[in-house]
Amino acid sequence: MQLWSEFTDQVREFGQYATDKEAERVTRIVLSALGGHLAPSLRAELARRLPYEAGRTLADQLPATRQQSAAEFVAGVAARIEGATEATARWDVSSVLCAVAKAAGDDLVDRMLAQLPEGFALLFGRGQLV
Repeated sequence: MQLWSEFTDQVREFGQYATDKEAERVTRIVLSALGGHLAPSLRAELARRLPYEAGRTLADQLPATRQQSAAEFVAGVAARIEGATEATARWDVSSVLCAVAKAAGDDLVDRMLAQLPEGFALLFGRGQLV
């Protein structure tokens, strides 16, 4: 199993963040936002494939009251990061979700994308097929 530091190092590399602290902060924010939007079974399976700290952050979230589009999801993350714009938040979300996709594997990512609204594939570093 991957360690938290290895996971956030990947996020730091994908996002080209200057510090470990910045990569960790963004990782926690994005995972907490994602956790509420996954079905409980998918959230639990993903949590098991992530480092313990990442899995806890994801799994501890209450289910969202309504499903958000990918754009709304990014806007919600932007609102939680001081000084973020939607463009910088999209970068942050993609940096974390690309690391998530690598840890999760293709099969689980396919199942998550089947459950999430259109547009999330791009955030996971995949092309959106229509």
